Amino acid sequence: MFAEGSTHPSLQNPGTAKEYSRTKLTLGIVSSLLSFAVLAFLVVTGYSRELESAARSFTTNAYIALLVFTLSVGIAQALVTVPLSFLSGYVIEHRYRLSHQTILRWAWVHLKGLFVSAPLIAALIIALYYCLESFGALWWLPLSVAITLFSVVLARLAPVLIMPLFYKFVPLGEGSLRERILRLCASAGMRIQGVYCFDMSKNTKKANAGFTGIGRAKRIVLGDTLVQSFPEEEIETVFAHELGHYKRRHIAIGIAIGTVSTFLGLWIAAGLYAWSAGRLGLGVTDFAALPLLGLWLSLFGLVTMPLGNAVSRMHERQADRYAVERTGNPAAFVSALRRLASMNLADPAPHPLVEFLFYSHPSINRRVQAVEAMRSG
Repeated sequence: MFAEGSTHPSLQNPGTAKEYSRTKLTLGIVSSLLSFAVLAFLVVTGYSRELESAARSFTTNAYIALLVFTLSVGIAQALVTVPLSFLSGYVIEHRYRLSHQTILRWAWVHLKGLFVSAPLIAALIIALYYCLESFGALWWLPLSVAITLFSVVLARLAPVLIMPLFYKFVPLGEGSLRERILRLCASAGMRIQGVYCFDMSKNTKKANAGFTGIGRAKRIVLGDTLVQSFPEEEIETVFAHELGHYKRRHIAIGIAIGTVSTFLGLWIAAGLYAWSAGRLGLGVTDFAALPLLGLWLSLFGLVTMPLGNAVSRMHERQADRYAVERTGNPAAFVSALRRLASMNLADPAPHPLVEFLFYSHPSINRRVQAVEAMRSG
């Protein structure tokens, strides 16, 4: 997406964005730590064994019992993470006057997300257990192949099957903005399924844009808050940024990196999982040991997150450069960056360590400085 995170009135206080960003980051970190803690607690205390016994007593079918066990672990995690999710996604958003959601709408959006993700998670859990039982120490290899293929299929189908469940997408209407965008596509030799506007405003006052899908399903999506609040020349530069991701093949690179990360992560986790399960007197096919695997995979993701963010920031800088070069309008691009930062309450200058560890986009100040350096160079 283009951005992390009419000018918001609270931004007259320059500390507001920092306060908002710091609060959201803190809640996200605490939620992750509590989720890890629940998994560790279940295994170390032996409660995971009790949950396995209860799940197996419920049915003689191992896979149904596995799903019951997984549901029980998920409920345990939800008990500590959902309150923080509500605090971050509803209370804080309303405190800073960024959200349009009612409590009922917030709950419905999250329930809908659960209904959509539950079958996908269930399929993944079943595939995992099948591989554990069928392929011995090499279980991670076929599972990696399955996850990679599934991810590609999901990326292909999500824009047309999943995203419309949450937002209404309509083709960008006729007019000068559409003509600007079509000219950019033609000059770049890009063929896309379409340029769409979606009703982002029903949930938030923030603005954003993005590139979704692969193959014939690729499309540019613009939040209606962006279309309604930004001058056309600024929207053109935002679109050019998204076009830059396509021209620099960032989606293909992301898929390649994700594939390597999947294989490497599961290979490393498989070794650590077998070792730690054995130390606790558990077998790798015991339901009670599976929270350990979740822990190791989560830790792998945590350790490699800064590297993934560094690659993402590099791609964002490349897309920024492309936008400026393609439109020849650095002033409009800088204005769009500042306007987005204002609307989204993005911290323009986070601490360098925080940016390195957690930011998938360069900070707004760094992006503006890079554009200014292009202008002066």
